[in-house]
Amino acid sequence: QLQASGGGLVHAGDSLRLSCAASGRTSVSYGAMAWFRQAPGKEREFVALVRWGNGATRHADSVKGRFSISRDSAKNTVYLQMNSLKPEDTAVYYCAARIYYSVRYFAAEEYGYWGQGTLVTVSS
Repeated sequence: QLQASGGGLVHAGDSLRLSCAASGRTSVSYGAMAWFRQAPGKEREFVALVRWGNGATRHADSVKGRFSISRDSAKNTVYLQMNSLKPEDTAVYYCAARIYYSVRYFAAEEYGYWGQGTLVTVSS
């Protein structure tokens, strides 16, 4: 089970940190965990990924330099630090996990485990 939290209403330029806590099947059993987002009327898109074993990360071009994904093994939690937020970052953010890393890590259909989503609203 994945539990996402940390969303809210902020102004452009502000920062937020999202958390995704894994319970039940612990995150140690996951090969990779990721964040996706879905804006109203748009498809779900990849934001960032962290490989649990070696900590390697991937970020979408649209968030590189502003967002950073990390993991805390002791807490079975993945974080998404979001800085310099823009109105176009407004979306419901979902955490996702899969057992093994996939080279198609950017594709939502590759993930079998999803959190419930947390809303991030960035006002201009």
